[in-house]
Amino acid sequence: MPGEAAPRGGSSTYTHISPRPLCGALGAEIAGIDLSQPLSDEVFAEIEAAFHEHIVLVFPEQDWTPAQQVAFTARFGPVEEHPLRSRPGLPEQPEVLVLVNKPGDRGPRNDFWHSDISFDETPPLGSVLYGLQVPEGYGDTMFCNMVAAYANLSPKLQEVLRPLRALHSAAGLAARNNAGDTNANAIAQVPDPVSHPVVRTHPGSGKLALYVNPWFTQCFEGMTPEESRPLLDFLATQATRPENVYRHRWRQKDVIMWDNRAAMHYAVRDYDENQIRIMHRTTALGDRPV
Repeated sequence: MPGEAAPRGGSSTYTHISPRPLCGALGAEIAGIDLSQPLSDEVFAEIEAAFHEHIVLVFPEQDWTPAQQVAFTARFGPVEEHPLRSRPGLPEQPEVLVLVNKPGDRGPRNDFWHSDISFDETPPLGSVLYGLQVPEGYGDTMFCNMVAAYANLSPKLQEVLRPLRALHSAAGLAARNNAGDTNANAIAQVPDPVSHPVVRTHPGSGKLALYVNPWFTQCFEGMTPEESRPLLDFLATQATRPENVYRHRWRQKDVIMWDNRAAMHYAVRDYDENQIRIMHRTTALGDRPV
């Protein structure tokens, strides 16, 4: 029945970690793990299981180098640079995107619901974001559960959506970067849109999740943007209802990782260039959505 998705948690047994759910929708905090150190296969297996269960994981009080961040991310999948070089990478570690906002160096907006790089043929499995310096009380990040968003639709609408595909484009990202008013890298050439299923099967959990987002999804395949917009807007509204959202208030040295196959996110833009915000992001390559 719509609106009656099964509650999270309670089904998994952990012996090395203790995930603490952060709200009813998604997200868990895992304390007491030092991600700068190599993880045993047993500990990593439990972190991966928690990742599939909770979609967003928060690891507080981390202190690691860019190389250690890359090594952790690589446990989930190959770590690559942004395909369009949207943000600068570290010279010694180009896979680490540097997100900077400081006086005279304004970071680009990211206050729109999206799944990272869904315009790629093989979008990221997940993203790992490290808060080196954050303005306390500002710049929250919100996440929504796309598995629950699909589960809470009516059976008839689920049936309509399952065979559909949608086109994802980087055109909006290029327009943002090319405006020249932030420290984002200009994008000279926008790749052709790619087609992905509107409902994808999560390869880790086997669950079905909506895979459309307001920023990169142009239209349903075989339909015009104008014809597609009402239903795409409806799906976005359903996915981002308050009861389906976790809002993270950043603390210095938080590490957050989220599953791009099962979540959208939104970076709240309530700070100006005088409030310093420095973060490092890595992404693990995923599979072609099916």
